Amino acid sequence: MEEETLPVITKKQLSLRNGNDKVEIWCAFKGLVYDVTKSRMWKNGKHYEHWAGQDLTAELEDAPHNENVFDKFKVVGKLES
Repeated sequence: MEEETLPVITKKQLSLRNGNDKVEIWCAFKGLVYDVTKSRMWKNGKHYEHWAGQDLTAELEDAPHNENVFDKFKVVGKLES
């Protein structure tokens, strides 16, 4: 899906996909929202000290991996700016 046609997702909508409130588990990075539901690393919405349902852009610099880790996840929308 082209970025221009992606639905806009609000921070409130993103926050509800935290592994507790809805079935889907989402994270945002650099303005895009990713579905990480099927990842065993995001079980129950937690990945080490990081929580789903939020923008993780600022937190990636402390991670042991680079931003390419998001390449394997489906983009479900653009985060409302």
